[in-house]
Amino acid sequence: MRRSRSGSNLRDNNHFSKSPRAFDSKRIKSFDNGTHNEGNENNGKRTEYFNNGTAPEDNGKSGKQEMRLQVYLAHAGVASRRACEKIIAEGRVSVNGTLVTDMGSKVRTGDTVLLDGKPVHPEARKCYVLLNKPAGFVCTLSDEKGRPTAADLLKETYSERLYNIGRLDMFSSGAILFTNDGDFAAKIEHPSAQIEKEYVIETTQDFPPELLTRFERGIRVDGIFYKCRSAAAVNRRKLRIVLVEGKNREIRRVLDSFNCTIKRLVRVRIGNLELGTLKAGEFRDLTAKERQALLDLATESQNEERKYAE
Repeated sequence: MRRSRSGSNLRDNNHFSKSPRAFDSKRIKSFDNGTHNEGNENNGKRTEYFNNGTAPEDNGKSGKQEMRLQVYLAHAGVASRRACEKIIAEGRVSVNGTLVTDMGSKVRTGDTVLLDGKPVHPEARKCYVLLNKPAGFVCTLSDEKGRPTAADLLKETYSERLYNIGRLDMFSSGAILFTNDGDFAAKIEHPSAQIEKEYVIETTQDFPPELLTRFERGIRVDGIFYKCRSAAAVNRRKLRIVLVEGKNREIRRVLDSFNCTIKRLVRVRIGNLELGTLKAGEFRDLTAKERQALLDLATESQNEERKYAE
């Protein structure tokens, strides 16, 4: 398996090849607006970070610092914050020997947190990885059926516990992001972020021309409403589709409703990130500029949504 650091294609065709900065184990660094800093200035004072680069709450009494359990787990690379809430609700997490299912629970400095009986420790180094997932791999950290997971492709290179942002179904391939930064994942995954995902689809037969316009206008399949941002034909058996919401198996279900069988489905872009020259199974670290550009896209969409709400 090769690890590629090339193939970074932003929309303006700039290329970046900087390696991730080294982390000082004595002082945990934070991810703040796409850059790593040793602390934030707060009225002239340095804020110390609680194990994982996130500024904790200070209860002002015991001098101990605390944060919500789901935030702690997300920053420890367990899963996204939303997924961590589900893990807590399932009764898989204990704090100091006590099973916790309350979303309002907080962890304090020195607490022992276990997930499925195994200790969970925050990770100092934050990773942001673009993988070209091959077909046949599932997007879950562990699979009860024993199928290969996309995360398996990263384990030899990264000692950190990385989880995927979003999903690709087992039979699809292409771009997917992995991280252990809960804040980054939460911003990118939030529905208001409206991050575009672009797909190239090949079909086994000619697809009906009306599929494109109907998908763009919106179509209801089995009671679920699907709508893409854009759809364009490459040829009679190949098309490009851009989604922003990305419901479960959306493209497959829409094409199936037109009796159109998918031969190959590849996600070629996430926001400003394109697969470029990455081959199936290859991956690379994002640059700081790429991370910031992706966050800027999310913030821009969120600001637009607020304007409409007002």
